[in-house]
Amino acid sequence: MFTRGRERKLTAVDAKDRLTRARACFEEAYRRQMSGDHAGAITLYRESIALHPTAEAHTFLGWAQSHLGLHEEAIEACRKAIEVDPTFGNPYNDIGSYLIQLGRPEEAIPWLEEAIRAPRYEPRHYPYCNLGRAYWALGQLRRAAEEFERALEIAPGYAFAEAGLAAVRKQVN
Repeated sequence: MFTRGRERKLTAVDAKDRLTRARACFEEAYRRQMSGDHAGAITLYRESIALHPTAEAHTFLGWAQSHLGLHEEAIEACRKAIEVDPTFGNPYNDIGSYLIQLGRPEEAIPWLEEAIRAPRYEPRHYPYCNLGRAYWALGQLRRAAEEFERALEIAPGYAFAEAGLAAVRKQVN
Protein backbone atom coordinates (compact mmCIF):
# COMPACT_ATOMS: atom_id res chain seq x y z
CA MET A 1 0.00 0.00 0.00
CA PHE A 2 2.78 2.44 0.91
CA THR A 3 4.50 1.81 -2.42
CA ARG A 4 1.37 2.57 -4.42
CA GLY A 5 0.79 5.85 -2.60
CA ARG A 6 4.42 6.77 -3.00
CA GLU A 7 4.27 5.92 -6.73
CA ARG A 8 1.28 8.22 -7.10
CA LYS A 9 3.14 11.01 -5.33
CA LEU A 10 6.17 10.51 -7.54
CA THR A 11 3.92 10.52 -10.58
CA ALA A 12 2.30 13.76 -9.43
CA VAL A 13 5.73 15.29 -8.80
CA ASP A 14 6.91 14.11 -12.21
CA ALA A 15 3.83 15.60 -13.88
CA LYS A 16 4.41 18.92 -12.12
CA ASP A 17 8.07 18.88 -13.18
CA ARG A 18 7.12 18.13 -16.79
CA LEU A 19 4.62 20.99 -16.75
CA THR A 20 7.23 23.36 -15.32
CA ARG A 21 9.78 22.31 -17.96
CA ALA A 22 7.15 22.58 -20.72
CA ARG A 23 6.34 26.16 -19.65
CA ALA A 24 10.02 27.07 -19.56
CA CYS A 25 10.52 25.65 -23.07
CA PHE A 26 7.46 27.54 -24.31
CA GLU A 27 8.66 30.83 -22.82
CA GLU A 28 12.15 30.42 -24.27
CA ALA A 29 10.66 29.45 -27.65
CA TYR A 30 8.54 32.60 -27.64
CA ARG A 31 11.56 34.73 -26.71
CA ARG A 32 13.55 33.21 -29.56
CA GLN A 33 10.70 33.67 -32.01
CA MET A 34 10.35 37.32 -31.10
CA SER A 35 14.09 37.78 -31.68
CA GLY A 36 13.81 36.19 -35.13
CA ASP A 37 15.18 32.72 -34.34
CA HIS A 38 12.23 30.81 -35.80
CA ALA A 39 14.11 27.52 -36.21
CA GLY A 40 15.24 27.60 -32.58
CA ALA A 41 11.69 28.46 -31.52
CA ILE A 42 10.30 25.50 -33.47
CA THR A 43 12.67 23.12 -31.68
CA LEU A 44 11.65 24.46 -28.28
CA TYR A 45 7.92 24.51 -29.04
CA ARG A 46 8.22 20.84 -30.03
CA GLU A 47 10.07 20.10 -26.80
CA SER A 48 7.33 21.86 -24.83
CA ILE A 49 4.66 19.83 -26.63
CA ALA A 50 6.53 16.58 -25.94
CA LEU A 51 6.58 17.41 -22.23
CA HIS A 52 3.01 18.71 -21.94
CA PRO A 53 0.92 19.38 -25.08
CA THR A 54 -1.12 22.58 -25.06
CA ALA A 55 -3.19 24.34 -27.68
CA GLU A 56 -0.98 27.39 -27.25
CA ALA A 57 2.26 25.51 -27.89
CA HIS A 58 0.85 23.87 -31.03
CA THR A 59 -0.49 27.22 -32.27
CA PHE A 60 2.76 29.05 -31.66
CA LEU A 61 4.67 26.21 -33.31
CA GLY A 62 2.52 26.81 -36.37
CA TRP A 63 3.17 30.54 -36.18
CA ALA A 64 6.94 29.95 -36.12
CA GLN A 65 6.65 27.51 -39.03
CA SER A 66 4.67 30.07 -41.03
CA HIS A 67 7.52 32.56 -40.68
CA LEU A 68 9.71 30.05 -42.49
CA GLY A 69 7.12 29.63 -45.26
CA LEU A 70 6.03 26.22 -43.95
CA HIS A 71 2.32 26.98 -44.21
CA GLU A 72 1.04 23.43 -44.64
CA GLU A 73 3.01 22.35 -41.55
CA ALA A 74 1.66 25.41 -39.71
CA ILE A 75 -1.89 24.41 -40.62
CA GLU A 76 -1.26 20.90 -39.29
CA ALA A 77 0.12 22.30 -36.02
CA CYS A 78 -3.02 24.42 -35.65
CA ARG A 79 -5.24 21.41 -36.30
CA LYS A 80 -3.46 19.66 -33.43
CA ALA A 81 -4.04 22.72 -31.25
CA ILE A 82 -7.76 22.47 -31.99
CA GLU A 83 -7.71 18.77 -31.02
CA VAL A 84 -6.16 19.72 -27.67
CA ASP A 85 -8.59 22.61 -27.01
CA PRO A 86 -11.41 23.34 -29.49
CA THR A 87 -12.43 26.44 -27.50
CA PHE A 88 -9.13 28.22 -28.25
CA GLY A 89 -9.80 30.54 -31.19
CA ASN A 90 -6.27 31.46 -32.24
CA PRO A 91 -5.54 28.32 -34.29
CA TYR A 92 -8.77 28.74 -36.28
CA ASN A 93 -7.75 32.29 -37.17
CA ASP A 94 -4.22 31.23 -37.98
CA ILE A 95 -5.39 28.45 -40.31
CA GLY A 96 -7.54 31.03 -42.10
CA SER A 97 -4.62 33.40 -42.40
CA TYR A 98 -2.31 30.68 -43.76
CA LEU A 99 -4.92 29.63 -46.31
CA ILE A 100 -5.20 33.24 -47.51
CA GLN A 101 -1.41 33.36 -47.84
CA LEU A 102 -1.57 30.14 -49.87
CA GLY A 103 -4.06 31.76 -52.26
CA ARG A 104 -7.05 29.79 -50.93
CA PRO A 105 -9.25 32.53 -49.44
CA GLU A 106 -12.53 30.67 -49.93
CA GLU A 107 -11.24 27.79 -47.77
CA ALA A 108 -10.21 30.32 -45.12
CA ILE A 109 -13.69 31.72 -44.49
CA PRO A 110 -15.15 28.87 -42.38
CA TRP A 111 -12.01 28.78 -40.22
CA LEU A 112 -12.21 32.53 -39.60
CA GLU A 113 -15.90 32.31 -38.76
CA GLU A 114 -15.04 29.56 -36.27
CA ALA A 115 -12.41 31.84 -34.70
CA ILE A 116 -15.07 34.52 -34.21
CA ARG A 117 -17.33 32.01 -32.42
CA ALA A 118 -14.58 30.57 -30.22
CA PRO A 119 -15.15 31.26 -26.53
CA ARG A 120 -11.46 31.68 -25.73
CA TYR A 121 -9.80 34.06 -28.15
CA GLU A 122 -7.78 37.24 -28.04
CA PRO A 123 -7.32 39.52 -29.94
CA ARG A 124 -10.89 39.37 -31.21
CA HIS A 125 -10.40 41.77 -34.14
CA TYR A 126 -7.93 39.55 -36.03
CA PRO A 127 -10.43 37.12 -37.58
CA TYR A 128 -12.51 40.07 -38.83
CA CYS A 129 -9.42 41.55 -40.50
CA ASN A 130 -8.62 38.19 -42.04
CA LEU A 131 -12.21 37.81 -43.25
CA GLY A 132 -11.79 41.24 -44.82
CA ARG A 133 -8.65 39.99 -46.56
CA ALA A 134 -10.43 36.82 -47.75
CA TYR A 135 -13.43 38.67 -49.16
CA TRP A 136 -11.14 41.25 -50.74
CA ALA A 137 -9.15 38.48 -52.46
CA LEU A 138 -12.45 37.03 -53.72
CA GLY A 139 -13.48 40.42 -55.12
CA GLN A 140 -16.32 40.81 -52.61
CA LEU A 141 -15.40 44.36 -51.73
CA ARG A 142 -18.51 45.37 -49.77
CA ARG A 143 -18.24 42.31 -47.54
CA ALA A 144 -14.52 42.99 -47.12
CA ALA A 145 -15.29 46.56 -46.02
CA GLU A 146 -17.90 45.29 -43.53
CA GLU A 147 -15.36 42.94 -41.93
CA PHE A 148 -12.72 45.66 -41.64
CA GLU A 149 -15.37 47.90 -40.06
CA ARG A 150 -16.22 45.16 -37.53
CA ALA A 151 -12.55 44.88 -36.65
CA LEU A 152 -12.42 48.62 -36.05
CA GLU A 153 -15.48 48.44 -33.79
CA ILE A 154 -13.53 46.03 -31.60
CA ALA A 155 -10.13 47.72 -31.93
CA PRO A 156 -10.60 51.38 -32.89
CA GLY A 157 -7.54 52.78 -34.58
CA TYR A 158 -6.09 49.38 -35.55
CA ALA A 159 -3.83 50.45 -38.44
CA PHE A 160 -4.11 47.24 -40.48
CA ALA A 161 -7.93 47.39 -40.49
CA GLU A 162 -7.91 51.12 -41.25
CA ALA A 163 -5.56 50.60 -44.20
CA GLY A 164 -7.57 47.64 -45.49
CA LEU A 165 -10.83 49.55 -45.23
CA ALA A 166 -9.35 52.61 -46.98
CA ALA A 167 -7.95 50.48 -49.81
CA VAL A 168 -11.23 48.59 -50.30
CA ARG A 169 -13.25 51.82 -50.27
CA LYS A 170 -10.91 53.30 -52.85
CA GLN A 171 -11.56 50.31 -55.12
CA VAL A 172 -15.34 50.54 -54.60
CA ASN A 173 -15.42 54.25 -55.43
